[in-house]
Amino acid sequence: MASQGGASSGAAEASFARPTAIAISRELLRSKGIAGLYKGLGATLLRDVPFSIIYFPLFANLNKLGQKTPDGKSPFFVSFLAGCAAGSTAAVAVNPCDVIKTRLQSLQRGVNEDTYSGIIDCARKIWRSEGPTAFLKGAYCRALVIAPLFGIAQVIYFIGIGEFILGFLPSKRD
Repeated sequence: MASQGGASSGAAEASFARPTAIAISRELLRSKGIAGLYKGLGATLLRDVPFSIIYFPLFANLNKLGQKTPDGKSPFFVSFLAGCAAGSTAAVAVNPCDVIKTRLQSLQRGVNEDTYSGIIDCARKIWRSEGPTAFLKGAYCRALVIAPLFGIAQVIYFIGIGEFILGFLPSKRD
């Protein structure tokens, strides 16, 4: 009896196997062509470009506050904290764009979920059905994830690992 239970639970697990990224990509190529792989690109750029516009100047200015002299480097912890603060600030600021991007890129919709024809349609439907606070869904969690990520990235450059790695790239000789 125990062996039968084990066999049936194994079969149940096998029938609910999650698809791999390659399987999803193949299915998208087959069903929607190359454009299917780029679904949501406009919304992704709408999120990523403003993120960079906010993040980099904010980081530079926050990092500059920790410099002892105008030509010196900020201490290690200042670069880390500046990266965390700038990253989380930028993440929260562009969260409405991230909500739109995520909705547009959803592969499986629930029974009562809307379908969207584009960025503006998506934003309009979210605003009407859920209100303006829907655009901040997940902002707190996103800020918590982005903060250490960008703090660590800035520390990597602070201690010189970034430049070391970039030194392996072929350089153009004039």
